[in-house]
Amino acid sequence: MTLILVTGSYGQVGRALSARHQPGKREIIGFDRDELDITDLDQVRAAIAAKPYAAVVNAAAYTAVDKAEGDRDVAYAINRDGPENLARASAERGIPLLHISTDYVFDGTRDGAYREDDATGPTGVYGASKLAGEAAVRAANPRHIILRTSWVYAVSTGNFVATMLRLAAERPELRVVADQRGGPTEAGAIADALLTITELLGQERVDSGLWGTYHFSGAPATTWHGFAQAIVAAGVPRLRMVPTVTPIRTADYPTPARRPANSVLDCSKIAARFGIRQPDWTQSLAAVVEAIQTTVLAPQQLPRNSAS
Repeated sequence: MTLILVTGSYGQVGRALSARHQPGKREIIGFDRDELDITDLDQVRAAIAAKPYAAVVNAAAYTAVDKAEGDRDVAYAINRDGPENLARASAERGIPLLHISTDYVFDGTRDGAYREDDATGPTGVYGASKLAGEAAVRAANPRHIILRTSWVYAVSTGNFVATMLRLAAERPELRVVADQRGGPTEAGAIADALLTITELLGQERVDSGLWGTYHFSGAPATTWHGFAQAIVAAGVPRLRMVPTVTPIRTADYPTPARRPANSVLDCSKIAARFGIRQPDWTQSLAAVVEAIQTTVLAPQQLPRNSAS
């Protein structure tokens, strides 16, 4: 049986990983921040030493992009120091570390999709702290996989899909940025990619060329406005009114942290080396929308359309 330690188990990807626990075949041992402080090296060492883990997956992160601008020390503690501790402790026991990173390590000015070896240039504290975490992982554990992803959503609160559905139930118009592009990525697809990589790395002979940094995000690329339109369309059967989704410019919606205008990731490397293809977010969105409407948002917010 394969044992996998997962940090950030209450987050979107952490929950998706825990849901893929398979008794007798794959055991996911999840820790949330209240159970394991990844900024404490002694705690991390003790947790990793407790069982014969085949891999450690770090799904923990400080992801409050705007709040990070005024909370730099905490962001760096969680996004840089925590991954370094996990990398050090896992390296001491010869265990691979799979670490989730972000499109925010780039400045978003490139015309085409970002490749793994493109120059980084984060524009805010969140992206800079995540980039520092990548560097710390590389330095502390050569047996690592860094998986950069983007626009993550799942059946939970606190993501773009849930926010759009909540606002769609309250407002006749949604004004959404239309000059930022990226690839929406369902958390379950990220979990599946991580587990596929873990299984391949668990084979007796591992090509050392597999270690390193990879991009993984959903396709096709879209804008936040285009994504919002798709979310509203999928949610129509349970909405009492269908709001207008109006495109706006980034300049019309100022935020403390600057967002990358282009977050599109080139995912050809992970396909070539692990056989992992980009997931089509348009195929999974409807099921996620329905689950959010029926299990996450209050039923009174979303009365069923009389025509449905």
